[in-house]
Amino acid sequence: MEDIDDVIERMKALNRHGVRFSIDDFGTGYSSLSYLKTLPIHELKIDRSFVQDAPHDASDAALVEAILSVARHLHLRVVAEGVETPEQAAVFQHHPQVLLQGYLYGRPEPADAMITRWRSNPGGGAEPNP
Repeated sequence: MEDIDDVIERMKALNRHGVRFSIDDFGTGYSSLSYLKTLPIHELKIDRSFVQDAPHDASDAALVEAILSVARHLHLRVVAEGVETPEQAAVFQHHPQVLLQGYLYGRPEPADAMITRWRSNPGGGAEPNP
């Protein structure tokens, strides 16, 4: 993003058409706190490396809590990536607004297969795919 002002204006124009933006893998790589205050984003996706170690690593648990706090104060939606175990899901038990994404809930699959599976389960309950 060489011209951040141009990027922001383009993102705002897309926002006016209903497009929403998310910062993926937040906390790693090029994601930055400065983006939170300058870019018109709506969602943070917490990087799986923090989520996977949070149940047994106090530092990762503290970082997850810090990200959740920042997101709450900035009114951003949060997705926790890489939730593979009940212990990892339990990290978010006091944060029901956080969306959990990962193999605990289902493996990647073609969209038509997922839609067929959802339609065959009219009760709406999520069933992990095999």
